[in-house]
Order: sequence, then C-alpha cells, then structure tokens
Amino acid sequence: MSEYLRTLLIVCPLIFIGAFIDAVAGGGGLITLPAYMLAGLPTHMAAGTNKLVASLGSASASVKYIRSGNVVFTPALCAAAGAFLGAAAGSRLAVYLPDRVLRIIIVAALPVVAAIVLTRRGFGESAEKDLSRRKEMLVSLAIGLCIGMYDGLVGPGTGTFLMLAFCAFLGLDLLHATGCAKISNLASNIASVIVFALNGNINYSVALPAICFSVAGGLLGARYAVRGGNRNIKRVLALVLVLLFAKLAYDLLF
Repeated sequence: MSEYLRTLLIVCPLIFIGAFIDAVAGGGGLITLPAYMLAGLPTHMAAGTNKLVASLGSASASVKYIRSGNVVFTPALCAAAGAFLGAAAGSRLAVYLPDRVLRIIIVAALPVVAAIVLTRRGFGESAEKDLSRRKEMLVSLAIGLCIGMYDGLVGPGTGTFLMLAFCAFLGLDLLHATGCAKISNLASNIASVIVFALNGNINYSVALPAICFSVAGGLLGARYAVRGGNRNIKRVLALVLVLLFAKLAYDLLF
C-alpha cells in the first residue's frame, strides 16, 4: 500500500465524522486536526490543511442551514465580519497573551458552561432577549471578534463557543444559533486559510480528497440537526463539551 493511500485511509473517514459533529454542535476540529497529524503531516501543514478542508465543510453546512431557514442574517453576518478580523489578529494576540493562560481560563469555564446547557431547563429552546437592531449588530460583532481571536490563537471548539454565545447573549434557540455559528466560523476559517496558504502550509494532494468527505459530513450533520432540532443538537453538544474539556485539560497537564 502506498504512503499516499495510507494517509487518505486514515484522514478521510475521520474528516467525515469531524465534519458531521462540527455541523451539529461545533468542535469538529478536535477530531480532524489530530487526523492529519496521525497521518504524519507536520503540525503547521496539518493545521493549514485542516482549515482549508474545514472551510468547505462549513460552507456546505451553511448552505443547508440557509436553505432550511435557520440562519438569522443580521447577527450571522455581523459576527462573521468580526470573526474574520478576529481570526486574522489571533496570531498577533498570541504574542501578548500566553496560550497557557487562555487554556486555563477555558478549562475552568467549561464545566460551568456544560452545567448550564445540560441542566438549565429551556436553554436554547426559545428567544429570551429582545434587543434593538443596533445593539444586536454590536453584540454580534463583539461575539465574532472575540471568538474569532480565540480561533486564531487556540482554535478547538470555536463553532461551539459561537453557538453558545448566540444563545446566551442574543437569545437565539440552539438551531438558529448553530446556523449563525456556521456562517461566522466559515469567515474565521477563511481568514486562517489565507494566512496558511500564503505561507505554503497546505497539502493540496491530501486536502482535495478530504474536502469531499468534509462536504458530505457537513451536509449530513446539518440535516441531522435541522430534522431533530434542539434535542439532537443538545446530545451532540454534550459530547463536544466533554471532549473539549478533556483535550484542553490534557494539553495543560502534559
């Protein structure tokens, strides 16, 4: 078996699973990024290839959410603009904010977030806030900017954090929050892809086949979320929050 074929046999199935999970509740990078590294790609090449493939998977999921009417365009587009700028600035922020400090903050916060999502009756099931259009735009921009910076600095769970922020600060239900999160996350991914591409950190021979599996996983994941609504999203979200906590805690300890 050739080395190239072995790489694809490792990468493609994991990309499909990661894209499916990402389309439902974010956090797919917890599976897809290690897949490239497991296949032997150097770290920066793995990160760049992952961002390109994830962008296409996010795009396919975004189309599904838009067609099903589960995207609120004002917050989605404002957050996307902020996410693009934030992700582009994330690497610069890394110079001033130690990565370990941010991870500690997130590891401490994740159990609290998980408890709220999984035990609070009615979380993400209906609109709770009635903001003016101007305030909605400003809050959405801030959400995109802050979480976009996190995406550029650390990365794992960006889509999940976007979705939770849309629920918590804008009062969106989980399904519409997920749709908006996909649009915003697509913008931050595109910003990262531009940076990685300019620095030659994308393996296109691996990325092109993986894109097919990412698009398929993204479409099926979005379909699963749209058909099952909040119930299906909460199930996958619980899994993602546990994986996020385990991954970031492991990075801190080891």
